[in-house]
Parts: sequence; structure tokens; C-alpha cells
Amino acid sequence: MVAEGVQHILDEDFELLEIVADGEALIDAVQRLQPDIVVADINMPRCNGMDALKRLRQAGVETRFVFLTMHMEPALAVAALRAGARGYILKNSAGEDLRNAAQQVMSGGTYVTPALGARYISGQMTDMRNLTSKQLQVLRLVGSGLRSKQIALQLGLSVRTVEAHKYTMMQVLGVHSTLELVRRAEDLGLLF
Repeated sequence: MVAEGVQHILDEDFELLEIVADGEALIDAVQRLQPDIVVADINMPRCNGMDALKRLRQAGVETRFVFLTMHMEPALAVAALRAGARGYILKNSAGEDLRNAAQQVMSGGTYVTPALGARYISGQMTDMRNLTSKQLQVLRLVGSGLRSKQIALQLGLSVRTVEAHKYTMMQVLGVHSTLELVRRAEDLGLLF
């Protein structure tokens, strides 16, 4: 039903080559048909859309991808774009957004549902405002793989202070482990 809706929305400007039911079939169809653009869901059986995209990129396939998904999570949109997607559209705003996204992506641009982009930017600004410069230093060292003792030595802090900074950052960024902290920081562009 979703595929038929997508076809109807894009009918005027695009020719449908194939509809697939899972990620493995998507990989096969893209390699076989070499389409200009793919509209895919992130949640697909056998191989999710993100993994399918990554595998195609590793195989040297540069087909443009637009994800049409129900996930209104800015970090997931960032991960999709970093994996090589050129568009990220929410199913609940698919109509005109999808047509605009497909046209923009085909002309070499990138498109993210505007509401999601605003949510990401406002979230990023809030997250960054709530971190001190010392916390950002600690965060970058955690992101580079250093342990608390090594960070403490490098910054001239106690291990307890480093742990306190990590705990505070986890609270601010809404995560529960060091691994989640690093992933969230990467998604927000706080590590470089």
C-alpha cells in the first residue's frame, strides 16, 4: 500500500522500475536495474534499508537513496545521511515532501523533512549550550578512546572529576552508557 502511494506521488516525474519486499531484494534490484533514485524504508525484512545502502556503497553503487520512514529521530536521519542517503522523509509528511525530495536529490541536492531538520538543530543547540568547555574536552578524549584515568592525567584532573563530567554529559545528552555518549556526540557533531 505504501509503495502504491509512493508510485502515485512520483508518477508524473519518475518511472517505477520495481517494487521490492525486503533489503536483500533491494540490493539485487539496484545492482540489476541501476536506477537513478531509490525510495526505501529503513525497516525492511532480511536486511534493513540502512544496511542495504551501506552494502551498495561498499560495492561502488552510487544510486541516490531517499529514506521514507516513520522514525522522527534526528540521530537516525544523521546516520542515514552519513551512510550516503540523500534524503530523509517522514511517512506522515510524505506527499509534497517526497516529490520535493526526489526532485532536489535528482538535481544533486539533499533533502530532510523540514520539521525534522528544525528538531535536530534546536536539539543540537540545546545540547551544546548545556556542555561546558571542560566537558567538551573530556567528551572528545572519551571519543578518541581514552579511559578516565588517561583523561584525568592528560587534563590534570582527578579520575573522580572526569567521571563526574561523563555522568553530567550523559544526563544532558539523555544517554546511559559511555558507548551511547560517544554515539550521541558523533551524531551531534561534537567530536572532531
